[in-house]
Amino acid sequence: MKIRLNSFVLIVVLLVVCPRFVGGQSSVSQNMADICIRDPYILADAKTGIYYMYRSSNAEDKNGKPIGGVEVFKSKDMKVWEGPFRVFTVPENNWITGMVWAPEVHAYKGKYYLFATLNSDIKWKKSQPGWGDYTFRGVQVFHANSPEGPFLPFELIPYTPMDLMTLDGTLWVEDGNPYMIYCHEWVQIVDGSIKLMKLSSDLSKAEGLSTTLFHASAAPWSTGLFHPAPLPTSYVTDGCFLYRSKTGKLLMIWSSFMNSEYAIGIAESVTGKVAGPWKQQEKPLFVKNGGHGMIFKSFDGKLYIVFHGPNSPSGAERACIYELEDMGDTLILKGKNIVE
Repeated sequence: MKIRLNSFVLIVVLLVVCPRFVGGQSSVSQNMADICIRDPYILADAKTGIYYMYRSSNAEDKNGKPIGGVEVFKSKDMKVWEGPFRVFTVPENNWITGMVWAPEVHAYKGKYYLFATLNSDIKWKKSQPGWGDYTFRGVQVFHANSPEGPFLPFELIPYTPMDLMTLDGTLWVEDGNPYMIYCHEWVQIVDGSIKLMKLSSDLSKAEGLSTTLFHASAAPWSTGLFHPAPLPTSYVTDGCFLYRSKTGKLLMIWSSFMNSEYAIGIAESVTGKVAGPWKQQEKPLFVKNGGHGMIFKSFDGKLYIVFHGPNSPSGAERACIYELEDMGDTLILKGKNIVE
């Protein structure tokens, strides 16, 4: 989740607390518990038999200015990880070149696609005390022939509308058609939402207009964040990720705040289709100051969720991995965090 610091402060914290957060350093063998990471994403790549874990990583442009990027760690067993290895640096002529949030890499039709949230410090509206800055932010997709990159742009503009503050795009393929599901930032609309956008068959561009699937306040567990009067209570949407259960139900995990703690909830499509409508399950999946999750299967067939925790303080974040049990109509955590 991205509410806690502006991009500049976050970069400084990561440089101090997580010195390997910046690319260009030699790779080493590390245990998961030693890797500082927010919004972790693990690709279990069937071609190579390797687990790839992606995180944000800044580099420097030719003038020494920070420029956004992504790096990856590799593992055969999810215990010992090699890395980091740089897989992406934002092109210097891109629409914006700031810090990358929430990198996801999806295997699709023999290639690999990086879904990334790009940030800038360019404001489009005057800030107000006690509220987030109104800066340009959007989701862009990049492509590569390998999960190790290098990832390249299709075009140098975002897929999401320029006049929306958007983040956390993820891929879903239904009836052969690819879609991007993403979040519309609470900073702009107060009650954050989850939106749906159709993509071209090769993921090279967006097609058509976005539709809103639901707002954060729809979930009974999402109690929001309070701000000084007269500002309203805000409701965050973060980290959306879709999963088809063993009984065919279409579920979505996503993150927001419950009683000031970052949490993960579950929504269900009533029709079983990505267009919904979506209803919220009353009981959240995780409520202990961790979130922004994704779901994957291990090479031995077990179902897992990975997310970061704690959500604060910045610099303390680590990947948390729990085995999941697919109950058919919902998901539950099984056992303890295997990283501990």
